[in-house]
Amino acid sequence: MSKLTFLYQMDLLHRAVAVYTYLYERANKNGECWPSVNTIAGDIKLSPATVRRAMKDLKNAGLIETKQRYREQGGKSSLLFRINHK
Repeated sequence: MSKLTFLYQMDLLHRAVAVYTYLYERANKNGECWPSVNTIAGDIKLSPATVRRAMKDLKNAGLIETKQRYREQGGKSSLLFRINHK
């Protein structure tokens, strides 16, 4: 059985399933990855706004956490995504 079977049994929109699967496949052994919203959107053929809505869906479902990352000079960098495995 797939490690993501639980995901397909949840009441999530397809956008959230697509984004979670994308993040899951790119996460390191600690469940972390940091692709930009635009990279995610381009890779899975969704708009950046749809990816942001999917991220909100996943946060509400308790499947991901995000943390803003910053450059040494203080400017914003990409988000750190942490996958919460069920």
